[in-house]
Amino acid sequence: MKNNQHNEMRIVNYTKENQNHFERLNKAWLNKFFEVEPLDESLLSQPEKFILNKGGHIFFVEYKREIIGTVALIFVKQGVYELAKMAVDEVFQGLGAGKFLCSSAIEKAKKLNAEKLILFTNSKLQPAINIYRKLGFVAIPLDEQQFKRANIKMELCLKKT
Repeated sequence: MKNNQHNEMRIVNYTKENQNHFERLNKAWLNKFFEVEPLDESLLSQPEKFILNKGGHIFFVEYKREIIGTVALIFVKQGVYELAKMAVDEVFQGLGAGKFLCSSAIEKAKKLNAEKLILFTNSKLQPAINIYRKLGFVAIPLDEQQFKRANIKMELCLKKT
């Protein structure tokens, strides 16, 4: 990523006014690679109820005053958050927005005293998997998952033991 592009990116927090971007960005990649499942519909249309009111957080990345990406931290249990619903507008992919979002989410998780982050993904999504690996996520055995499309589970330990 060119340095001037990074300097034009900033993280903004979720507001009701930008809920439509959360839904739009996620539905775009879901429809391209998979399908929108019933749980996706709930999370995307009512993020306050299903993510924010349960201790989670949603962020957006703005580039040149336009929202181009989003990510959520979903509270799982004390000390554990799930990195989820990461999406970057296809037109803006390759600028480093995904890595910027993930890095920002990791920093927020640390401020929340999270001990680890988990995520579920699919082997089709190699660009995202590459970002996760670069940021320290490692593959772990896949246990129960909520989405049919998930075939990889990864985690990032944030606290040194």
